[in-house]
Amino acid sequence: MRHLDFSPLYRSTVGFDRLFSMLDTAGSDTPSYPPYNIERTGENAYRITMAVAGFTDAELSVEAKEHVLTIKGEKAEEDSDKEILYRGIASRTFERRFQIAEHVRVDGASLENGLLHVDLVREIPEAMKPRKIEIASSASKQIESKAH
Repeated sequence: MRHLDFSPLYRSTVGFDRLFSMLDTAGSDTPSYPPYNIERTGENAYRITMAVAGFTDAELSVEAKEHVLTIKGEKAEEDSDKEILYRGIASRTFERRFQIAEHVRVDGASLENGLLHVDLVREIPEAMKPRKIEIASSASKQIESKAH
């Protein structure tokens, strides 16, 4: 993968340092287990779907704290009386972190057919939503003069 240079963008942006540092580290060594999808399910709704075959809901935890969504899986000890000849289904402990934007909250999580679904909703405050600004014409302004 090629390395992208974002330094020209630093000259014309203010307050996006965190975004550019995230983009710089995006190509670094990140774990590939468990596999996941991120999908847009609506205008302001998203879903992270993670393949967690073999894990129960008690062995999984989902936590959102300070713009970081952390999903952990800790597999309970297996019975030692089984002899496994081939292990193709990974059941190792994992921790996956996702940076979530401001005003995005976790709406819920569900485990279904070996897939963990985490639903996210972006809620933009009224003060940050676009609003129309009326333009006053100079003809409508009247200058009042006071008599001394």
